[in-house]
Amino acid sequence: MRISANGIFTASALTALAILAASCQSKRAPVATNTQPRTALSTMERVAIAAHGCWFKSSDPAFARYTMAPELNSFTGRPRFLVVERNQPTGRPVLVVQAEGNPAKLEAFGPLMSGPEQARISSDINRWASGTKSCQA
Repeated sequence: MRISANGIFTASALTALAILAASCQSKRAPVATNTQPRTALSTMERVAIAAHGCWFKSSDPAFARYTMAPELNSFTGRPRFLVVERNQPTGRPVLVVQAEGNPAKLEAFGPLMSGPEQARISSDINRWASGTKSCQA
């Protein structure tokens, strides 16, 4: 199951993926379901490396106000990374990207997923989760 640019789910060979209840005053949206036997950790490592290079290291203007805080060593089985305000690194995240299971199921949530960058964020994460390393769709 994938998220289209307008936020509508498109069907795939996978069965329905439950959308988790909203929290932190933002919508939770499934981002990608990897059909290959890849663990949550290996998928999140791949996505985090690509996000760091494409969004932050490249000085992408859409992410210039933010920094990334990886939390891949998770004892809960949900490795993740946070996107936070650059001037408030311990503040509330504006984006959380996390994975769970094998095969990994990714989800992204936070205020950035309710804004104009939602479609791009979903597209980037879907692409990186599938193994593509490019920054552009």
